[in-house]
Amino acid sequence: MGDAHFRRLESMYQAAPINRTFAAKLAVTKGEARVEMEVSQDSWHAAGAQHGTPYFKALDDACFYAANSLVEDVFMLTSAFNLHLTRPFQEGLMIAHGRWVHGKRRVYLAEGVLTDGDGQELGFASGTFMRSRIPLNTIPGYNPDSS
Repeated sequence: MGDAHFRRLESMYQAAPINRTFAAKLAVTKGEARVEMEVSQDSWHAAGAQHGTPYFKALDDACFYAANSLVEDVFMLTSAFNLHLTRPFQEGLMIAHGRWVHGKRRVYLAEGVLTDGDGQELGFASGTFMRSRIPLNTIPGYNPDSS
């Protein structure tokens, strides 16, 4: 696994249309990923705190890219995801740290922790990710020539 693969994953992430909705940044290393996302009142539920959507988005992305950092040929797919919300949050910086835990063939397990900008835990998760048949080099953003 090399830095070029990690930078291409980061580029692919930024090119995804969903990231026009969520102001998120991704950093990938071997078996790990970090997502930083600014959230505002735009994603509050009726009681004045963040809906679960940003929690899921940040943690799924961090865990997904931790797993896909170990796979250079195909796009991974989330096949199961368990999310635990441990603290309500209103607005500001959310930081998700994902790390690969197990798997090297078809299915990978990763786990993650979500914190606020002060390091207080907001939630944690685990997910399983499986290899797809979609070549990474065909996805906009991954291959500089495919955008």
